[in-house]
Amino acid sequence: MMNEYIITEENVNKRLDVFLNEIYTNLSRSNIQKNIKNGFVKVNNKIEKSSYKLKLNNIVNFNDFYNEEIEIEPQDIDLDIKYEDAEIVVINKPKNMLTHPTLTEKKDTLVNGLLYKYGEKSLCNCNNDKYRPGIVHRLDRNTSGLLLIAKTNQAYEFLTKQIKDKTAIRKYKAIVEGVIENDFGEIKTLFGRDKKHKEKMAVLEQNGKEAITFYKVLERFKNYTFIEYELKTGRTHQIRVHSKYINHPIVNDSLYGAKKFKVKTKEQVLQAYFLCFMNLNNKRIEIKISEDEDLGKVLRYLRSKK
Repeated sequence: MMNEYIITEENVNKRLDVFLNEIYTNLSRSNIQKNIKNGFVKVNNKIEKSSYKLKLNNIVNFNDFYNEEIEIEPQDIDLDIKYEDAEIVVINKPKNMLTHPTLTEKKDTLVNGLLYKYGEKSLCNCNNDKYRPGIVHRLDRNTSGLLLIAKTNQAYEFLTKQIKDKTAIRKYKAIVEGVIENDFGEIKTLFGRDKKHKEKMAVLEQNGKEAITFYKVLERFKNYTFIEYELKTGRTHQIRVHSKYINHPIVNDSLYGAKKFKVKTKEQVLQAYFLCFMNLNNKRIEIKISEDEDLGKVLRYLRSKK
């Protein structure tokens, strides 16, 4: 995941390595410095030294850091493949599964399963990122649904360009708190890391990246709405934050302020249910899946109360 921080007054004149070490407290400073030296960190799109003193409104970009000693173990995980050709795979990721390993969780992720099924050499290695081989975009642990996987570097570049150019279509289904009055709408904000809670993202008043989400109401209930979201940008937690921003947090999304719902689910009731893209033969591929278990049982409960 690409991270971006805009330097505020509290971090002015801090060394670059010290600033990053405050974010990655479980990594040694020498490990941080090695990542900086290897060019994985940029300040205003320029590689700087560890000793660089941060200035107000500097933009610091970097990928998640990993301990160099970590080895990813291939695991025999049942993958729900919805589409596959010679260069692209689409997988339906279940809830409670990370897309890729992290410092603290190195097993039972989608990448562990991909490495077992395809092998490291059969997945793209763009950016030499061994932790995310083939991963074109990702889903949160407790968001289920469709994910694009590239087997080759050419496929990776082709697919990421479609996402960047907004020609790939990614749609989600969710149930949110409250009744949304308008049948259609657009949410357009600036977006970035929450300054107080670094595990969260937030809508910003300035110095953030543009985030655009479209929505369409599918069904209304008493105090709840079944909704379809379409991403035009792909920021971390974008749909969840935008739902909160319009005062309709996603059901059971405790991180973003949802109340506890009467039906127990594995966190947020959100599913990436539709994907449309062009494959390398310029054939339009459309994939749609039915509601997952959590979405289905919440819908059944709400419909039974009508």
